[in-house]
Amino acid sequence: MFTGIIEELGTIVAIDHGEDSARFTVRGPLALEGTRHGDSIAVSGVCLTVVEQTGETFTADVMAQTLAMSSLDGVTVGSPVNLERAARVGDRLGGHIVQGHVDGTGTVLATVPGEAWRVVRVSLPAALAPLVVDKGSITVDGVSLTVSAISAPDAPEAWFEVSLIPETLAATTLGERVPGDRVNLETDILARHVERMLAFSRLESALPSSIGQDPQSADPVGTTATGRGNA
Repeated sequence: MFTGIIEELGTIVAIDHGEDSARFTVRGPLALEGTRHGDSIAVSGVCLTVVEQTGETFTADVMAQTLAMSSLDGVTVGSPVNLERAARVGDRLGGHIVQGHVDGTGTVLATVPGEAWRVVRVSLPAALAPLVVDKGSITVDGVSLTVSAISAPDAPEAWFEVSLIPETLAATTLGERVPGDRVNLETDILARHVERMLAFSRLESALPSSIGQDPQSADPVGTTATGRGNA
């Protein structure tokens, strides 16, 4: 579990490709402080497990699904990445609850500089659009951000905007993002839970009453208190 507050800008120093996986070696001395074999580190929003480590680098295996769902399939040696160690119980929750389970990727559509900030517009996959709300939380490349604007539900293409302060621009990879770049997206876990519950609610309402009935409230023949006590 993470909070989306980036601790360090790391660098990819080696990539070993397999048939359906890859092994990444990342330089991140700060992220390795207090880190042990088997610990989790979020790499640009993707939760990875430390399998090897030296003084300043750690190595993690990346499976085919992770490569397919994230922008890690496009990184190269020398690429900067956002690093965050897993949160500890009792830490301040500076951002929001982040799992490190990327839902998909978006594409930077535009960047608009302001006096002391930068507005970034990112495309939003249609399947994720219902999970993102204005002033809600979203994780972009592992960075916890607040949605500052969002496309209308009937827009031809879904998008959202975030406003980045100078600290975020300097301390994360988002300061170097330009139109056309892919970024990892993780929606709010609370929104995903609500969507799942609503899906089941809609399914139950469409089922015949005998199928959708709550089994604990059902009253099969001969099981009522009267039937048992007065038979």
